[in-house]
Amino acid sequence: MTTRTKYVPSGREQAFLDTVENPKYDRQIINGLSMFFEGREPDDMKGFYSDGELAALRELKGTERDVEQRMPVKVTRHYFDLAKHSKPLQRLVKASPDETQDLAGSEDPGYQMDFSPVEGLLHKYEMGLLYVISTCSAHCRFCYREELIARKEVERQDGTIAKKGLAQIDEVTEYVRAHNATVAANGGLHPESGREKLREILLSGGDAMALPNSKIAAWLAALAEAGIESIRLGTKEMAFHPDRFDDAFLTMLDNFHATYPDVGFRLMIHFNHPDEFLAKGPDGNYIKNDNGTLKWVPATQRAMEAVVSRGWISVENQAPIIKDINDDSSALRIMQRALKRVGVENHYFFCGRDIVAYRAFNVPIERAWQILNESQKGLSGVENHARLSITHYKGKTEVAAVTNEPIPGIPGTENGVLIFKILRNALDAKDRGKVCIVGRNPDAIWFDDYADRVIFDEAGLYEYDRVKHLRETPLEIGVAGS
Repeated sequence: MTTRTKYVPSGREQAFLDTVENPKYDRQIINGLSMFFEGREPDDMKGFYSDGELAALRELKGTERDVEQRMPVKVTRHYFDLAKHSKPLQRLVKASPDETQDLAGSEDPGYQMDFSPVEGLLHKYEMGLLYVISTCSAHCRFCYREELIARKEVERQDGTIAKKGLAQIDEVTEYVRAHNATVAANGGLHPESGREKLREILLSGGDAMALPNSKIAAWLAALAEAGIESIRLGTKEMAFHPDRFDDAFLTMLDNFHATYPDVGFRLMIHFNHPDEFLAKGPDGNYIKNDNGTLKWVPATQRAMEAVVSRGWISVENQAPIIKDINDDSSALRIMQRALKRVGVENHYFFCGRDIVAYRAFNVPIERAWQILNESQKGLSGVENHARLSITHYKGKTEVAAVTNEPIPGIPGTENGVLIFKILRNALDAKDRGKVCIVGRNPDAIWFDDYADRVIFDEAGLYEYDRVKHLRETPLEIGVAGS
């Protein structure tokens, strides 16, 4: 067993870390269903679950269909106050028996652990994703990381079975430095994987904003010192607890930028529905400003203005399209327009992942494309930048088009086709832009549902061999010695 070397901050890092304020945040979190089962919920929360809903959930308790074993139940007071007036938001955080009606799905969606050279780090493309925490302020029932949040054991590529571990600063920064040194010594590409410099890191989990300021600051500074050029912070806290974006947090970011001015910073927020940030009147309709634009929830507006006003911070929203939450073109149109108006870019919308129980949440792929396409009618050119992405094992793939008419002379196109396009490869960029054309299947909710309808596949989406591919392109495990 090797002994880990404790990470020691540089003088510059320590000087920055010494400025960080670390207040506690009272999110007034409601954990679990037991409070509702026993009638101990606050008076204003009574009725959030109906008697029938509670009876159905109670009946599943302790069985293989126990919804809390699949995903812990959790909600903040702020989000509850929004959700009690919004059916889509209730669907997002309320447990439901249909979650476990069909438990098909992958325990490691996208074979993420195949791309984990050190614990808690996924190295894809020219960027890395870090699991820095295994929880959030509230839990989305459709969560793509349900295996991490619920602390489930996952089978790895080498056959071992264990829970996903969290990233550690010493191990991650050692890997970054070693990988980038090898790339530099080899003319810009790693000699084994062909990857370029690891230049961008996403702090994720869980929700990185559920960490205290001191731990966020420690990651930011350590990654900057290791030579990372740009850092993303992924969070749904703008929806769950916008008061988290207070003076202490913002001052920490200002001091980080002053200390490391050449390191880019992107805040990747996660709004699923406009009810999460737009204010409603007693009639249930959005409140309008004098010029016809829509008013924001005051706490969320304060948080957003504070972040966007710092011109060196890029703010981008991305979200999956989920059944009974935002599978609504009008809601997506309102959201894209309202976000862009305040300076937030619309990054991606996602088709559902193949998580355990995905059939309860995923919208058919063609329907998701139609919803997004319809939502962008009437948006200006700067408002409709978002694309629809679905994560194949090879990498990020765009659902580029769905047609209604047959292609003359080509069998399998009688009902039209769907076109997938590779946007990013997990290992390198050689297949970017390549397409796969399949015959339509309106019921398809995952790639497998098109396996018998492949017409043209230069992208290789239906020739992917997990084990063979990885043996041909080994991961840089233990790269420090390379």
